Amino acid sequence: MTSFSQTILMCPPDHFEVAYVINPWMEGQFANTDAVLARQQWDALRSAIGQHAKVVLEPPQRHLPDIVFTANAGLVLGKTVIVSRFRSLERQGEERHHRAWFAENGFSILDWPQEVPFEGAGDALFDRGRDLLWVGHGFRSDAAVPLLLEKLLGRKTAALNLVDPLFYHLDTCLCPLTGGSLMYFPAAFDEKSRALIESLVPRDKRIAVEEADALKFCCNAVDLDSHVFMNDASENLQSRLRSVGFQPVVVPLSEFMKAGGAAKCLTLKLVET
Repeated sequence: MTSFSQTILMCPPDHFEVAYVINPWMEGQFANTDAVLARQQWDALRSAIGQHAKVVLEPPQRHLPDIVFTANAGLVLGKTVIVSRFRSLERQGEERHHRAWFAENGFSILDWPQEVPFEGAGDALFDRGRDLLWVGHGFRSDAAVPLLLEKLLGRKTAALNLVDPLFYHLDTCLCPLTGGSLMYFPAAFDEKSRALIESLVPRDKRIAVEEADALKFCCNAVDLDSHVFMNDASENLQSRLRSVGFQPVVVPLSEFMKAGGAAKCLTLKLVET
């Protein structure tokens, strides 16, 4: 039996649909998802990731279609977790289910202020080469989040201000990669945040993507060692990734894109140190 160093949390799309609009991707998509295709795409992602990590499941919940996006369940470090506090009323019902799953699976739940929105690993991403936590704010997570995370986790944070509503979570426009590389879409950030990224990540480790690729959610990717699982990417970007030692794995996730999510949104790493 294969032993993996990483465990990924996913949630089956039994009740997935676009039932409301809380980001621009959802506009015009109400009741426009194909449940059969969504299941096929989700199964394909689970199968692809399952070649490189153990996959565990959180139960789906009726009337909570976005619970499928487990990246927003919380932020894990060791055997502790900060359970998300959703800004959107439509997703707040997910919180008790996430809390119950983490408690039942041996995680200690850290206290988080009820009044401070924080959407977990959608807006907080561990760098893969530095003792650093990238934290996005501007649309979902509050500007107070980076400092709160530093105090709670004892980990240095780099606060990044998101300015394009199409990239409303940090994981839609930034992906830390093995060895300290960083794939990101510069235009999703304000000037100060772009300068911060450039000051912390050497030029040869920065993989800035073009708008056409960013709109395919290429940065909403799952990194597992050298493998990078993504919804789609141009041949040019895939070649750039290969040239610096990464292996892009394209898994089409068009149905989930209708809700503003792709590979990273559908997963949560449970092994973070």
